[in-house]
Amino acid sequence: MAKVLVELINTCPSCDQYERMIKEVEDKYPEAIDTKIYYAGKDFDYVKKYGVVMKGTMIINGKKKIDNLSKDTIEKAIREAVEENK
Repeated sequence: MAKVLVELINTCPSCDQYERMIKEVEDKYPEAIDTKIYYAGKDFDYVKKYGVVMKGTMIINGKKKIDNLSKDTIEKAIREAVEENK
């Protein structure tokens, strides 16, 4: 079974909280999730894949983009992706 890829484009210091939230959810599904964090201004390889991003954005499996991030939306999106991937 392939793992769910969860990517976060961290665009500012306040996005650090989203990174922590994603890691908390990842701890619930350690065998099911791979996480990649990009830091705007430092990492640029995400730009080719997703374009210029101005707001903290989570991407699930390279397809589902979520930029209205909160603890609930992060948990729900990852949980749904893990369930769909079973």
